[in-house]
Amino acid sequence: MKILVLNNDLKERTIIQQVLQYNGHEIMAADSSDSAMQLLQEGEVRFVIADRATTDMDAKQFVQRVRDAKPPHYIYILLLTANTQDTDITTPRANADDYLHKPIVPPELKSRVHIGERILALGDNLAVAKDTMERIAMYDPLTGVFNQKAFVTFSHGELERARRGQSPLSLIALEINNFSSINEQFGEEIGNDVLTVVAQGIREKSRPYDGVGRYGADTFLIILPGVIGQDAEKVADRILKGILNTEISLMDGRNLTVQLSAGIVSSVHITAAAEVEHLMNKAIETMKQARHDGVNQISTVFV
Repeated sequence: MKILVLNNDLKERTIIQQVLQYNGHEIMAADSSDSAMQLLQEGEVRFVIADRATTDMDAKQFVQRVRDAKPPHYIYILLLTANTQDTDITTPRANADDYLHKPIVPPELKSRVHIGERILALGDNLAVAKDTMERIAMYDPLTGVFNQKAFVTFSHGELERARRGQSPLSLIALEINNFSSINEQFGEEIGNDVLTVVAQGIREKSRPYDGVGRYGADTFLIILPGVIGQDAEKVADRILKGILNTEISLMDGRNLTVQLSAGIVSSVHITAAAEVEHLMNKAIETMKQARHDGVNQISTVFV
């Protein structure tokens, strides 16, 4: 780990260097708060050992400057001090993470650095866990597309963007018409494979910034910013053809046939009264009309 040492006492710095290097750390030295801040801005340092007595750190409010900078990763600060000041307790925002009283005792310094490393590792693990939980909360675990709640949230943002920019917006509802019969005839595992194939086909034939969500057991929604009318129909047609041309083979060598229908709701201008839920319901209603019209049909309405 790279450790930044802010200390102007040669004897103390030598002791710190020997302890850190012996334990496999890389040392970066700074002789002032400003030079330390420049090194921290490079983003490679997570741990700082700063001396209160031999540097300008108190005068330059070094610790508070580090906290106010809000770096992408937390920076652990171990403060070397002859005594703890009242402000260290009463001003948490400007606090260091730990204090080591001088004179420096190598085993104690080693222990404090080890504790700091463990705290940083714990924080990193919690951040990873938080990201994982947020991803789980947003995406359908089977297909990898937005779940219903996340799709609605994403679509609200696209609707507002279209409203502000006075740009068109379309929404496609796509259904696997024979999904229930596939589950009944071949089992849920095959049904899950079909859902995965359909989701993959949608992602491959839509644009990277189009929102794709699973809405119910056999229905997917695709929001298309900046797309209107015939262009939305072309997207839907491309998606349907891509899915229908994908072979889904059963264990006995037979190919499974998927039947689809798509409904499109398209708006040239998003008005102040427009709501995402209304567009979604309208797209699903139009999809049901397409299913009534026949196999693998697309139906469009304008609002």
